[in-house]
Amino acid sequence: MYTSLFSLAAAALFFVLYKALRFYIRRYLSPTRDLPGPPNPSWLWGNMRDILKAENSVLHEGWLNKYGPVIRYTGMFNDNRIATMDMRALHHVLNSPVYEKPTQARNGLARILGEGLLFVEGEEHRKQRRVMNPAFGPTQIREMTDIFVEKSLQLRDIWLSEISKSGGEQANVDAVAWLSKLTLDVIGLAGFSYRFNALNPSHTPNELNSAFSTIFAAGTRFNVLGFLAGLMPVFNYVPTNRNREVMRAKSAMSRIGNQLLSEKKAAVRGENEKIVSKDAMQGRDLLSLLVRANMATDLPEGQRMRDEDVLAQVPTFLVAGHETTSTSTVWALYALSLAPAVQTQLREELLSVRTESPGMDELMSLPYLDAVCREVLRVHAPVPSTVRIALRDDVIPLGEGTKWADAKGVEHDSIRIAKGDVVFVPILALNRAKAIWGDDAEEFKPERWESIPEPATKIPGVWGNLLTFLGGSHACIGYRFSVVEMKAIMFTLIRAFEFELAVPKEKIAKRSMVVTRPVDLSGSDETNRLPIIVRPYRR
Repeated sequence: MYTSLFSLAAAALFFVLYKALRFYIRRYLSPTRDLPGPPNPSWLWGNMRDILKAENSVLHEGWLNKYGPVIRYTGMFNDNRIATMDMRALHHVLNSPVYEKPTQARNGLARILGEGLLFVEGEEHRKQRRVMNPAFGPTQIREMTDIFVEKSLQLRDIWLSEISKSGGEQANVDAVAWLSKLTLDVIGLAGFSYRFNALNPSHTPNELNSAFSTIFAAGTRFNVLGFLAGLMPVFNYVPTNRNREVMRAKSAMSRIGNQLLSEKKAAVRGENEKIVSKDAMQGRDLLSLLVRANMATDLPEGQRMRDEDVLAQVPTFLVAGHETTSTSTVWALYALSLAPAVQTQLREELLSVRTESPGMDELMSLPYLDAVCREVLRVHAPVPSTVRIALRDDVIPLGEGTKWADAKGVEHDSIRIAKGDVVFVPILALNRAKAIWGDDAEEFKPERWESIPEPATKIPGVWGNLLTFLGGSHACIGYRFSVVEMKAIMFTLIRAFEFELAVPKEKIAKRSMVVTRPVDLSGSDETNRLPIIVRPYRR
């Protein structure tokens, strides 16, 4: 018996060592080994420790400038990675079924979001996307715009009250905290017809609010256990206090989500005793629209989503529809605080609108507001990068005239990729590439959108000649929702207030995990915060 157990343990150990050795030496067998790039400073960390310490994309930009249009660098455990800003190459990666999110990244998303649209790949992703697409069309977002405006007006009135309490001249507010509350209220109403009431001054967080805050906080900092859980999800069950909190929060979110789902299904059945068509959808919250589309009688049975798949979209809507928009709008206030002339010009355009409650069409018809939003999303993309892994060997084509030279000086016009190699997609770096936007690419200049540079028209993004919302089959499904909500918030706040930073510009840094947030360095805690001074605008 003991001999058998020993043999089994030895075989398991041999297998683990074999896999580890194969993983470690794979880098040296990949054809990308000939690519130029930075040296590997650590067999364990590779270049990742330096990347995590730096502002997102800064090192990649520097390497691409130094080593050429295509580079290779090292991830953890000798992971082989490449990066390029060649637009033909990125178009290929974003549109080819050969590439998908790495297992580690998907497991990290599942830890926060569950197995919703941002987790699934392949045919399951295509099925979920087909069912969900109608909920994010222009007609549906138009119906939701009044929610965006209503909550923006509520925040305006709260800030006016804060100014009044401070003597009537100005108030110092934290844009991160307040805009996070605003967009949480918006996604609660627009996503599920659920009232978080986060903007209510006497608000006590309800159960779903608390559960969401706990789960999302789990994904905002790098830690070793979280990294290991990305590699092997079993580490999610290590009985740490943090893991226990997350498990309790996910249980509460699942229970409340099931209740919401049951209510939506009952409502759809009740109002549709007649035939349900997936095209017959009026203004509803996102979950109701999704449930209705999924229950449509003209939807083939094999294309329907399971209840658990529909339920998995609840945390996806919460995070994607809440955090990215609030972060984008925070950076908009930051940029405008540093550009008073732009702020003034934008305010003049917004005050030319006769109503304080514009609809989507009015918001989308304001050219300077559009330029400001595009420029914010260019310079301060909330999600600055992503990665894809090759499912099999592939050849990535490069654009005309783009070549890289190997160590022997031989030039190549494509990139040979081995199964398992990782491609870094440099969203922020491409958005501010000098080869596209000129020498002032890193500056915030909305007027550049009056005449878009020709190279920008080739950026493989789904919106606005930017890569901010990605492109291809995994392009952000909610980009219209995010853009219209951002415009509604800015419309309301810029009309009402003048803004300036409450701390020196040098005291605001950027930190990235899921999204890039501002960090206030003026205090000892270095928390996610943007202190700004708001003054009521008086004509």
